[in-house]
Amino acid sequence: MKVPDRPRLQDLLGDELERLGRVSRDRRPGLEVEEVGVVASVGSGIATVRGLPRVRADEVVRFAGGEEGLALDLRRDDVGVVLLGPDAAIGAGSEVARTGRVLDVPVGDALLGRVVDPLGRPLDDGGPVGASRRWPVERPAAPIFAREAVRKPLQTGLKVVDTLFPIGRGQRELIVGDRQTGKTTVALSAVLAQAGSDVRCVICTIGQRGSATARWLTDLRERGALEYTTVVVAASHESPGLRYVAPYAATSIAESWMEDGHDVLIVYDDLTQHARAYRELSLLLRRPPGREAFPGDIFYLHARLLERATQLKDGGSLTALPVIETQAQDLSAFIPTNLISITDGQIYLSPNLAARGVLPAVDVGRSVSRVGGKAQHDGYRAVAGDLRLAYTQFEELEGFSRFGTELDAETQRTLQRGRRVREILTQGPFETIAVGDQIVALWAVVSGAFDVVPVDRLRAAEHDLRRRAREEYGQLLERLDAGEALTEEDEEWLGELVTDVADELEGGRDGEA
Repeated sequence: MKVPDRPRLQDLLGDELERLGRVSRDRRPGLEVEEVGVVASVGSGIATVRGLPRVRADEVVRFAGGEEGLALDLRRDDVGVVLLGPDAAIGAGSEVARTGRVLDVPVGDALLGRVVDPLGRPLDDGGPVGASRRWPVERPAAPIFAREAVRKPLQTGLKVVDTLFPIGRGQRELIVGDRQTGKTTVALSAVLAQAGSDVRCVICTIGQRGSATARWLTDLRERGALEYTTVVVAASHESPGLRYVAPYAATSIAESWMEDGHDVLIVYDDLTQHARAYRELSLLLRRPPGREAFPGDIFYLHARLLERATQLKDGGSLTALPVIETQAQDLSAFIPTNLISITDGQIYLSPNLAARGVLPAVDVGRSVSRVGGKAQHDGYRAVAGDLRLAYTQFEELEGFSRFGTELDAETQRTLQRGRRVREILTQGPFETIAVGDQIVALWAVVSGAFDVVPVDRLRAAEHDLRRRAREEYGQLLERLDAGEALTEEDEEWLGELVTDVADELEGGRDGEA
């Protein structure tokens, strides 16, 4: 056997010794420092933990069984942790470890069409959410110099909203009313109206019954709205911790698309339940209660959430439609007052109108949009001003007419016009109407051409008018859909068409209501 020469043998030995050294270093045990505490007490979604001196506010901690919690209350001797899951496996003496991260949620296009919980875990049959990015649920709002004025309209498909209380992209419009007045229907109609547009939607449901959520999810799926929508669900049976973080997680999902250049619509249904969940947590954490037992920072709770809705100069927009529930039509209650002062207007739904079958039950006198005509298509200007004036006069006169007072001819004409305005503004649940169709129908009433049509046949006349307008004046409606204003020639065409429809309707002058 040939023996290698001395230099070659030294090289081989050196290579082998170097390899053994690398293996030894790779296998050398390392030292990892982990801060571990102990649960002192647990109950009602709250755990008191001792032994985490360096834990940060809003940091995620992990219990021995794998459950997670949010360090919400930092005290001298212990930490108040909000549980983000069931507490059945957690007891006094259980170990708790810091994770060193804040609570985050998956974001991106992988969430389109999905139903998830506030932690991004799937609640549908679509399998795991394959998102490549995660964002913190609590993020600072965009600075003022990065924002732009609200000018571009966001259509809801509802005639009474788009005409009288227009919503712009980047606006925060509150939907407020008592129970069973159609608040969720109005919000979901706005989501359905985004079909075929470039707007993506996020729906955050907080503290709602599972049966109600499943019902409108089925409606959205049947109408194809889930293709461009993400639904974040924190049901009533979930822990108050999950209900608390739900709207912030949903906003982070929406913000990721906004910063990618998309226009996004987010619905919070509803923030009353969110405030109640936070009140429950605060009382369990022994924070000092204030008005109606809410903690002192309840205003900041919603202010920091809704301030994230905006129109970016170099990006997309985030439009917020928060829903709030009132008790006995009391708009001066604590939470409604806070949210009215935070948002850019409110759509008030009246239980009296809902009981009479006037849907959507929007109270024109108590609703307002502080953006107004700055975010409205030009075509509405031919009908919006006269329409609101006529409707306001009608509502005032209708109350007096119930006393049986004899009315002059002018007052009777105002009442008749007002009844037709109210009827033309009525829409069925989840019925959305395009811009051009809305303007044509409203112009027919405002111009007086439909005064000869009985009120009980006005809806039939409206559908016939919209159908014929699409068939005979399709280009006009396309221009109106694109945001152009009505010209004098357009109004002449519409006048002829509306007159023909009114004349063809049988009994046009009979059965006047």
